[in-house]
Amino acid sequence: MLTVTDTEKTLTRRVDKRSLFKLVGYDVLQVIARMGCIFFFGVRCFGRQHVPKIGGGLVCSNHQSNLDPILVGLMPNRRMNYLARRTLYKFKPLIWLMDFLDAIPIEREGMGIAGIKETLRRLKRGELVAMYPEGTRTHDGEIGPFKPGFITLARRARVPLIPVGFDGAFAAWPRGQRMFKPTRISIVWGKPLLPEKYEGMTDDELLAELERRIRACFEFARRHRNRN
Repeated sequence: MLTVTDTEKTLTRRVDKRSLFKLVGYDVLQVIARMGCIFFFGVRCFGRQHVPKIGGGLVCSNHQSNLDPILVGLMPNRRMNYLARRTLYKFKPLIWLMDFLDAIPIEREGMGIAGIKETLRRLKRGELVAMYPEGTRTHDGEIGPFKPGFITLARRARVPLIPVGFDGAFAAWPRGQRMFKPTRISIVWGKPLLPEKYEGMTDDELLAELERRIRACFEFARRHRNRN
């Protein structure tokens, strides 16, 4: 089993040449996750057409629960890359899963130099990376203040920022609850914010624009969930 140190040393080599087992296994896990989420949560997804078919992209979503990585990677017919806090690497089942998914280890209070470099590398090689601008799970189901960490990654990699908003995950698995419970979840993908659009923005303008787009997706998801 890989330790954190081993992961950092071999991350680049493993991702450069993923095994057939990992490639096929990811697709199998994605199908299982889709079926499970539809069965348990009646998941409805809107805006899948906004996911770029090729090229790198930062997938930025609100953060409601521990289900969020599954929800974000559920519908795109592409592999998603995930960021994983170092503190998670002390649980053996999670170590295996994060190794299998080629997760990028990051520091609890920030990405750290190694995390930034590896994230940029994957973006520049044309992969999708998921992250949460809020930085932590919500305490009340609403969207919290955004942190600007994604801005440096976006500007250096020059990739689209793809907004995602979902609702229902907090009701299914809020902070402090040991296990999830079945409840409806709606997911909305918004139109990407392209580099040529945001390169003329200040950092404050970019932060505000991404937040506006994620909130619009979130509000659409909430309205749909409340109607059903």
